[in-house]
Amino acid sequence: MYETFDSDKRKLLSALSHGAIFFSGTVISVGVPIAILLVSDDPVVKDNAKEAINFHLNVWLYEAILGFLLFISLGLLFPLAGIWFLWHWGLTIWAIITCLGNPDQSFRYPFIFRLL
Repeated sequence: MYETFDSDKRKLLSALSHGAIFFSGTVISVGVPIAILLVSDDPVVKDNAKEAINFHLNVWLYEAILGFLLFISLGLLFPLAGIWFLWHWGLTIWAIITCLGNPDQSFRYPFIFRLL
């Protein structure tokens, strides 16, 4: 009655969903978790893909706000960009490590808005 899912495949797809944010300079990067969401049958992988899509949207929103603040401050708030960079990449690395370490539970990013 219960379906079993391949743990290695779950790890790979979940980590790939979250890792796609490293290519967030291209809008195509959100296509990776969207494709995984549409193709996968695994509920944990689907949850991780949704969370990765939400994180992409949050990253883009916060980058737009930060870019605007940098523009109007004539770059005086540039240290804020470094903090943002560390936060953005740090959370992504944390998500990947968590997915690889505990493949049976989906990762939830703190401090983000969830649209999906």
